[in-house]
Order: sequence, then structure tokens, then C-alpha cells
Amino acid sequence: MTIDDKIGQTAQRGASSRVKGPLPEALKNAVREGRAGSVINVVDIEKVNELQRIAVEESPRHIPLIFARDVIHGFKTIFPIPLGQAATWDPEIVEQGSRIAATEASSNGIRWTFAPMLDIARDARWGRIAESPGEDPYLASLLAKAYVKGFQGDNLSAPNSIAACAKHFAGYGAAEGGRDYNSANIPEQLLRDVYLKPFAAAKDAGIGTFMAAFNDLNGVPSTGNQFLLKGILRNEWKYDGMLVSDWNGVVEMTTHGFARDSSDAAAKAANAGVDMEMASNTYEKNLKELVASGKVSITQLNTLVRDILRLKFRLGLFDNPYTETPDGKVILTDANLAAAKKAVIESTVLLKNDNITLPFAKNVKKIAVIGPLADAPHEQLGTWTFDGDAKDTHTPLTAMQQLYGKDNIFYAPGLNFSRDRGTDGFSKAVKATHDADAIVFFGGEEAILSGEAHSRADIGLPGAQDSLISALHQEGKPIVLVIMAGRPITLGNILNKVDAVLMAWHPGTMGGPAIADMLAGIYTPEGRLPVTWPKTGAQEPLYYNHTNTGRPATKQAYVALDSIPVGAWQSSLGNTSHYLDAGYLPQYPFGYGLSYTMFDYYHLVQDKTVINPGETIQISAEIVNVGERAGTDIVQLYVQQMVGDVVRPVRELKGFKKISLSPRQKQMITFKLTAADLAYHNQQMKLVTDPGIYKVWIGRNSAEGLQGSFEIKEAPVVKEKGRKIKRIVGGKTSTN
Repeated sequence: MTIDDKIGQTAQRGASSRVKGPLPEALKNAVREGRAGSVINVVDIEKVNELQRIAVEESPRHIPLIFARDVIHGFKTIFPIPLGQAATWDPEIVEQGSRIAATEASSNGIRWTFAPMLDIARDARWGRIAESPGEDPYLASLLAKAYVKGFQGDNLSAPNSIAACAKHFAGYGAAEGGRDYNSANIPEQLLRDVYLKPFAAAKDAGIGTFMAAFNDLNGVPSTGNQFLLKGILRNEWKYDGMLVSDWNGVVEMTTHGFARDSSDAAAKAANAGVDMEMASNTYEKNLKELVASGKVSITQLNTLVRDILRLKFRLGLFDNPYTETPDGKVILTDANLAAAKKAVIESTVLLKNDNITLPFAKNVKKIAVIGPLADAPHEQLGTWTFDGDAKDTHTPLTAMQQLYGKDNIFYAPGLNFSRDRGTDGFSKAVKATHDADAIVFFGGEEAILSGEAHSRADIGLPGAQDSLISALHQEGKPIVLVIMAGRPITLGNILNKVDAVLMAWHPGTMGGPAIADMLAGIYTPEGRLPVTWPKTGAQEPLYYNHTNTGRPATKQAYVALDSIPVGAWQSSLGNTSHYLDAGYLPQYPFGYGLSYTMFDYYHLVQDKTVINPGETIQISAEIVNVGERAGTDIVQLYVQQMVGDVVRPVRELKGFKKISLSPRQKQMITFKLTAADLAYHNQQMKLVTDPGIYKVWIGRNSAEGLQGSFEIKEAPVVKEKGRKIKRIVGGKTSTN
């Protein structure tokens, strides 16, 4: 290959959303001249095959193209947003959804998706929390593996498999203030123990590609961050897949103030190991001169191109470059829709259910359906659904009319869209409730209000939704609030005006039938929160696995704003870390979720109280369904290391099991822990497990549970891939 051939492979070309109409001649010529390694956003089997024919028959080296697309939570069959899928706590659901997405997308020629997004998100103001796996690295890591398996299948070269992409590497979810694209400042210990864990899991699962993040990490843009991209990804993790920039990520290093110009940006990205440039053309314009001047070595350029070609070989494109029309229907099949509906049921979180409002009793026959999202087919699909079609969406209004009969559903949206501040529709909405036995309000936020570039400072219900709910409350009838949104929504005083709350996220194509069935009790919502739910956006960032301060807040020491006497003597009051006006607790903790039945936890049992290197401890509890209905619970295991070389989180999720029990049925649930499961990075960035006391809980969420404890007598040897073996003994580090 000539140097021009090589540089051509590093370019990804296409359009920002979709190449519409005839293929542009400029794009065809770029492919014909060998100036494209990949094409993004061409989604049509005939256009894909036309460009592929030009590449393999007319370009100088006959190298096939990779066709890429953002297939985030479905292609045509849209599943709940990724944050909603995380609420299932079910890797099988995630894998199944990704497999369906891969099968549908590949039938249109797509062989590479820019998913999964694996950014740990601790701030609900950040718009892209909707795409995240939540705040916990353990749960996120399990889901990362499921995404990779689903998208890539058992054989990446199979025609219905697509290469997955772990994005955004790394720290993007820690953007300051939840403002998209902003700086992320993450200590290395926190980076390794929290933010990098799901990426490492994706790498271990054999993911085909990584994407460098937009943000700067500790002052160095990720796109040119050698410590991150070379030091960790390539050298420590031995990753040999392909690394792509994000959209314009290379040239934006000049805006960051990290690169002088596009040539400097190209050099820094190439030398950091970014193989392919998305959208911008700094490589095309500058790499040849950079190699000639020695600023980028020919060896480094060869490495970039090898990574790209290796992916094409792994995808089988050299043997089978073209897309064939599949036998039979693969888009929006009955099986796909059934799977999407199941995902909605497993992801929906029951947050409140006063007086057993849900499921509706048999005497609830007439229902007022109110709210801007009751019949909004596009909005319920959620963020980043380029190929989802509103005409294929089943809305709650339609589903409830089918279930209860049109004559028994009184529909009045009250608001035209979620941000609508007008009150003209209020009177009609209130009137619709007069003959109803109950009210279901479908609120939240439009799809465009979450996702990339859609951060919000106020994460309450937008527009006049609060006011409309207050007006409905005056009617004195049971109100169920169904939230469709890309993030937790603060509920303020509205929470006290509704009897039940279902968080359905943006549920996708089959949201309507799933929600209607859950309201009626045909199915029970099974989701648990994958993020902490705040009382107010001002509490953010808010997450359960925080560290203690020297003065942690407690129920006994907490001081509320209104409890302070007027004219009080100046003092530190409660002397603990909390807000006077919002307290120290969230609205709902991580892992929280109710059911239509009740589960009690009994008899925590440990087979040991002391473990030594190489040993395993078993911790068990008995779970009993004490209600009158069958139901599903997610039993969660948390651990706290009491003393460490660095301060340790107050709790860390270390296991969970999903169980289904009939009324009065009981089941003993057992978890196993080894000392290696408790390893973390110490001050020297060595992966260690400390001797000492550990608390352990088995419970239904991160804020409660049956408590035990155990001791690790001696720290075991822990070996991290690509790093030296270390042992902590008596607080000192020794090398073996």
C-alpha cells in the first residue's frame, strides 16, 4: 500500500444523520480513489452495495468499506433507552435487544454500531445519562459484556453480526455540572475502580472497537491522551481492536487549546493511537506531511492501518463484502416486538404505590388518560433513534383503548407537548376525569430533551405539567403518574399529589401495550433503579457508592432548615455533610423498586467470619413472598470495607440475583465472595485487597438490608493483567 492508500483507510465519510437521495458524487469519488475506510449513515441496501462495489472493484487496493450507524437501543424495533435497560438488571434482556438490533441493522448493510455507551453517570442533569448503564461499575460491567455478545454474536464475521464500539473512552460521564462535552477531573484511583471497569469488561468480551471521548480528562483531551489510549488501552489491556475518534473529536482539540492547528491535532491523535477519524479530515490533510517530517512515524501509521484492516478481516468483509437480502422478515417481527415488550416490563420501576392503587382493581373500569405523552409515538422512542419510525410505535392511549374499550377511556392531553406552558387544555382535561374511576397522567420529557447536548439544570417535569397535575389532584380521584423520560425526574410537591408512580423511561416501540398491561395487573413492573433518584437537581452529582466524610450525615445529626431558631447563635449546627433544605438522602436509593407483592428478608447466614487468601465466603438470606400475588425481586449484595489505604465507598454492589416467587413461597439466596472480589487500587495504583473488617448486606436496595460482617486475616496476592503482583501486609506494599 502507498502512503496515500494507508491514509485513505483512516477516513470515515458520510453525513451527520443520513445520506438521503442519490449517493453524492463526491462520496463515490472518495471511495473510488481509496480515500475512505468507512462510511457512516448510509442506510439502504442498494446504496451500501453500490458503494461497496466501487470500493472492491474500482478503488486502487480493492479494500472493502465498513458501513457504520448509531444503533443504540434498536434499529427498527426500538427497545427502552439504555438507562431503562440497565433498570432491568438483566444481562439476558440487554443481550437479546442487541442481537435483534444487529440482525435488523445488518439486513440494511450496517456492520458497525457506535454502542454500547459505557460511561458511568452520576449526574442526572447530564443529557447522555439516558444512554448510560447507570452509576454502578459492577452492574455496568455485566451489561457491557451482554451488549458485546448481543451485537457481535458468536462469530463477528457472520452476516448478521455487527462490530460493537465501547464509548466514550473515558470519563465522559463525569462532565462538570452535568454539562455535555465539559471537562472531567477524575483521580486515577477513581478512574480505575469506577469509570474504566465497564470498558475493561467490554475489552475482555472481545469488543471490536473503542471510541475516544470528546472531553478532556484531567486536562488532556481523550482524543490525544496517550496515558489513556496507549498506556492503559493498548499497553496494559493489550487491546488490538480499532480505535475511532468521536465526531470531529480530532479537530476539536484545537478548540480545547491542546493543539495549535489541524496538523498538530492530527499528530497528537495519531501518536495517541486513534486509528480512524470520524467526520473531520485532519488526517487526510496532514498525515502525509507529518510522516515526511517525522512527527508521526511510518511505523505508527502502519499500526493505525493494521488495526483498521484487522477489523475488516474479523468482520469477514474481504470474503463477503456485499449485503444480501435476508430470507424472510427480520424487521419488526412478532418475536422482536414481544422481546421489546418484555424489556419494557422488566425495566419499568414502580416508585410509589399508596393504598395499593396499582394494579387497578376490577371496579376501576373507566379511566381518564391525561398528559402530553399518552399518545406521542415519536417521543416514547427516546433519544438516538435515527431509524425508529413513529408509525410502528404502539402508544399507551391506543393500548388502553384496546384493553378497556374506547368508550371507557376518556382522553384529553391537557398539554400539547411536554414543554407546553399553556393552560388552555386544562379545563378539558379536568372535565375528562369527571366520569372516571381513576386518572393516569403520562408525563415526562420529549425525546429531544435528553441525549447528547441536552443537559438540563432543572430536571423536574418541564412546562406546565406540575400545574396540570395539581389541577387534577383537586378532583379527589386516584392519580397514577407514568413518567417517560431519559433521566430521573425530580417530583417536588407533585409526589404528594399522586397515588402511584411508574418510571417507564423512554420505553420504545412497545411501551404502550406493556404499560397498559402493567396498570391492569396482567404483568408486574420488575425494574430497579440503576441510578440514585434525587429530590432536587441541586443534589447532583448524587450516587450511592460515595465515600464517607469525617462528618457523615445521620438521621440524628441532620439539621433541617426550618428547625433552626430565628436569631440562632452562629454555630456549625449538626456538624455533618448535608443540605439544610434538601437533607442528605435521595428521593429513592440506587437499586430501589416496588412490586405488586411484598418480599421479606430473613436469616442472614455466613459460612465464615474470617477468610484467608484463596478462600471463599458464602453469605445467604431467605427471601419470602409475603403478598398475595406472584412477583419478581432482585436480591442485592453490598459490601463496605471499613478501613483502606484510600477512603472506601460506604457500600459497593458485589452481586445480585433475580428471583420469581409465588405467594408464600420462600427461597434461600446465596452469594459467594473471594478476597479478590474486594480488590481496589491503592495510593500507588496497585490492585490490592486489604486485611481488615468488612460489612456485608443482603437487601432490596442500597439503603437497607440484613447486615453481617467478616474479616480478611491476610491480604492475598492479586494479579492485575499487565501489572506487577503486589501484596499489602501491615499497610506496606511489597513486590513479589
